[in-house]
Amino acid sequence: MGLIKAEINLSNPRDRKIRSIKVTSLVDTGSLHLCVPEHIAIQLELEELYKREVTTADGKKHLVPYMGPVEVRFENRGCFTGVLVFGDEVLLGAVPMEDMDVLISPAKQALIVNPESPNIAMSVAKKITP
Repeated sequence: MGLIKAEINLSNPRDRKIRSIKVTSLVDTGSLHLCVPEHIAIQLELEELYKREVTTADGKKHLVPYMGPVEVRFENRGCFTGVLVFGDEVLLGAVPMEDMDVLISPAKQALIVNPESPNIAMSVAKKITP
C-alpha cells in the first residue's frame, strides 16, 4: 500500500474569527497524534500548552511544542485534539482518526468514513465483558 493522503480542515475552536485551513495530510496509523508544521500553528494562532518528547521514525527523540485545541474536520466527521508542532507536512495520526471514526480503505487507497456508521461517528465508551 502506498502513502495515503487526505484533505482535512483545521480550525481554532477558541476563536471562530480565525479562518479554517484546508490542508492535505499524510494519513499514518503508526503515529498517534495530529502533527502540523509551525506555519500552520501560527496561522491558527494556537497556544502552546507544554512540551512533549517525540520519537520519530528514525528513532531520534525531539522536544516539540504541544498546542491546541484544534478542530479537525473530514467529510461529515470532526473532532477536537491537541497537535504536536514539528515537521514539514500535516500528519493525521490514529487518535484523531479513531475519534472521527474514519479508516483507511486499502482497495481505494484513501481515508474513508467508516462504512458501518456512515451518517454519524460511532464510539465505544465502555467495553462490557461477560
